[in-house]
Amino acid sequence: MSLTELPDKDSQTQDAQTRSRDAAATVIYVCTTCRRPDDPEDHPRPGASLATATIAAAENSGIKVQPLRCLANCKRGCSAVLRRPDAWTYVFGHLDPAADAAALVTGARLLSQSADGLMPWRGRPDALKRGLIARVPPLDFSEPRE
Repeated sequence: MSLTELPDKDSQTQDAQTRSRDAAATVIYVCTTCRRPDDPEDHPRPGASLATATIAAAENSGIKVQPLRCLANCKRGCSAVLRRPDAWTYVFGHLDPAADAAALVTGARLLSQSADGLMPWRGRPDALKRGLIARVPPLDFSEPRE
């Protein structure tokens, strides 16, 4: 490699800033009301535990975690959504509050770094492979005509 082929420091700085901005724009929404069918109404909700664990796992990552009430995926809870502007949105279910918070953060990082707005399958944690409920296109999406 010659010196002219080496990336300049400005482009490396811009790339780092873009990655940081994309990470900050990526949000993990975690349903706090998810519960098991056998849990009483007043029982501490597993969804709230998943939200708390995800907030802790995302600390210092640049990924935002937004707890919210009910994603209407009750038969497949615990549930979470990964979203980034101008990218596909991913809905996940059957998440384990004791084990899958880090998987959500890893998935959000993959999505934030994606050039085409799709979360790559390779490198995706198993919980996000087996727990995928839906992939929703960006608002401005149109299918290319064949």
